[in-house]
Amino acid sequence: MNVTEAVTTRRSVREFLDKPVEFDTLRRVMDKARWAASGCNYQPWQASILTGEPLKDLQAKITSTPPQELEYDWDAPKAEDAYKERLYGISKGMFDALEIARDDGAARMAAMGRNATSFDAPAVMFVYFPRLMKEPQWSDTGMWLQTVALLLREEGLDSCFQEFMAYYANVIRDHLGLDHERTMFFCGMAIGYRDPDAPVNNFERERVPLENQVKFLGWD
Repeated sequence: MNVTEAVTTRRSVREFLDKPVEFDTLRRVMDKARWAASGCNYQPWQASILTGEPLKDLQAKITSTPPQELEYDWDAPKAEDAYKERLYGISKGMFDALEIARDDGAARMAAMGRNATSFDAPAVMFVYFPRLMKEPQWSDTGMWLQTVALLLREEGLDSCFQEFMAYYANVIRDHLGLDHERTMFFCGMAIGYRDPDAPVNNFERERVPLENQVKFLGWD
């Protein structure tokens, strides 16, 4: 698989096959991802990847604990209509694929609740970094996460980024033995083999036209 194929076939997968992820494969991916871009070479990202009983134990704690107040805001862009429409567009595509009506609040909540068990992915990565890291280092962590996602595609694996997990930052920090005062929890990442037949993995997604985002200056 080349880079273009990895980029264009990567998507948030929300239905996985019941197939374990081999340790050697994951270690190979994570070892390569160390070479992601990093301003000033700080390499701020840290993570724990869980499978089997350690993952089940954590998910049992998550599903039995009320969500906490978020430590960072991912919803701020909704203040502008253009960004809100992009969110609503992808949400509509997902719920239509799941055949869940707009007015079926209970079914929508149940579908969103599957985030708590990372859509039954066989492995989940939990991402965090020291609290002293600021916006540039958050950006570096995002570049590292994208690198991981593309390397997973190269191995035939898929993923789903889960900022949802920030609702359970305290539970996750406790489970992983992380210092609450020093460590900022960022997100989860479901990892596994996509179910190719699941409608939720196949609905059409839209991207903003290139001309709306990028200007090219100096070419005739």
